[in-house]
Amino acid sequence: MHYFLGIEVVQSPSGIFISQRKYLLDILMRFRMNECNSVSTPAEFGLKLHKDQGGKKVDNTLYKSIVGSLMYLTTTRPDIMHSVSLISRYMENPTEMHLLAAKRIFRYLQGTKEYGLFYKKNVMKSDFAGFTDSDYAGDIDDRKSTSGYVFMLGSGVVSWSSKKQSIVTLSTTQAEFIAATSCACQAIWLKKILEEL
Repeated sequence: MHYFLGIEVVQSPSGIFISQRKYLLDILMRFRMNECNSVSTPAEFGLKLHKDQGGKKVDNTLYKSIVGSLMYLTTTRPDIMHSVSLISRYMENPTEMHLLAAKRIFRYLQGTKEYGLFYKKNVMKSDFAGFTDSDYAGDIDDRKSTSGYVFMLGSGVVSWSSKKQSIVTLSTTQAEFIAATSCACQAIWLKKILEEL
């Protein structure tokens, strides 16, 4: 099997490469971003979006379609996870500024079409590592923090997340503890799966 649900799988003697290159080319074409100039990052440094962002309102259906397409692309592209998580918060009432942030992700993808996930053969289970981080009160609208984590087996990413925390924290320490708790829960679950292999 080489292509399944928009995901391409290429096996080689050194390992397995998983990507969504064809799907990416399709969505770039669908949203007329196939000839855009590329950028080196999926979001501008220090970007702070909020609900009452200035600018004209944009078509809800178009914006939701863009966000949904990008969310599916995060299946093999953890590098855009945080940016997609950020723009997904404004699907109810998007403005031109939110759409520009979404288009910035497309511009980044234009220059990184060949990216995907590579899993080397013969990786030891002991090469399992997790990383987590959090901002503090990063959401301008409700002052909630954003947590993220990534788990790697050898050099291959096996699990990742970026999402807004469900409560308002009172300190950076509390925000980091919530992020660490989420990461620890995922680590326990992944460890059990690895033990069963």
